Amino acid sequence: MKSLLIALLLPLAAHAAGPLPFSTAKVVEEQVSKERKLDGVVEAVNKTTVSAQTAGQVEAVYYDVDDYVEQGQVIVKLKAKKQSAGARQARAHLAEARARLEQARKEYKRVKSIYERNLVSKSKLDAAKAELDSARARLAAAKAQLVKAGEQLGDTEVRAPYSGIVTERHVQPGEFVNVGQKLMTGISLDKLRISVDVPQSLINKVRKYKKARLVDGERGSIRVTNLTFFPYADPGTNTFKVRLNLAEKVKGLFPGMFVKAAFVVGKQKQLVIPARAVAYRGEVTGVYVLDERGMPRFRYVRLGQRAEGGKVVVLAGLSAGETIALDPIAAGIYRKREADGDAVGGGEEQAHE
Repeated sequence: MKSLLIALLLPLAAHAAGPLPFSTAKVVEEQVSKERKLDGVVEAVNKTTVSAQTAGQVEAVYYDVDDYVEQGQVIVKLKAKKQSAGARQARAHLAEARARLEQARKEYKRVKSIYERNLVSKSKLDAAKAELDSARARLAAAKAQLVKAGEQLGDTEVRAPYSGIVTERHVQPGEFVNVGQKLMTGISLDKLRISVDVPQSLINKVRKYKKARLVDGERGSIRVTNLTFFPYADPGTNTFKVRLNLAEKVKGLFPGMFVKAAFVVGKQKQLVIPARAVAYRGEVTGVYVLDERGMPRFRYVRLGQRAEGGKVVVLAGLSAGETIALDPIAAGIYRKREADGDAVGGGEEQAHE
């Protein structure tokens, strides 16, 4: 019997002495941010209602609600018959003004030449100079009118000011619209922010640390450091509005969504472990802890918030100084292989006895 006990203990001693096929780390206490979670609402930074800048009949509406529009694309087209005629007329006036200016230059040059020979009076020269200045002014006015006519013609093609989603369509083809009438409303999903009402009891701490994160169950969290504070409280709720300005093109968020925002309100010491050491088995969360023999054993843990540096807070299940496996898959495979080896070794020894 004594030889059997020795034979059973030998594999265990070998397990403890041999190198482990995975990295390990110590459970430590660190100063981590103390957070307070509050409800927030997603808002679009860019929300615009495009209005008509010229009057006319709607010829075509190219986009509808929920359509995505690239910046600069034509969204509504007005009939441009009147504006095209105005542009042609402005070009004709410009050509006429140029011809009159050329004529005035020649006349002034002729009168000046005669005046220098003392054949005409000074008043004749002054009249020619005034006509030349008037022709120059008419040319400038004709150029300005052409620019205006060109803008009015361009305004018959209403373009998207930025890339975004159409949220409202205000006109139909065939309608006549006047200047200032609403045509289409849209929002940009590229630039979003979170609006949060912070209680009066927390606002000073939130202002002090100026750090927050958007709590996202699917992606962990989105760190936010650009916060905008409104310098007054709502008289009805005694809360201060704080905006969390997100980075551009955050996927999966849409204006109007309710989200959780976690604000840093202090510091505290807590147990932390690398997040990659955590194993998720359905509803169960745990880590592999090395026992006194160096064998990994699965232990349930209760986790808290995410910490900086890829770590996570442990609320229950571990103690400071314990050693955990950083690769739970490799630790599980190693434990199963060693357990199977122990079972085979024990069976052979019993057969030998």
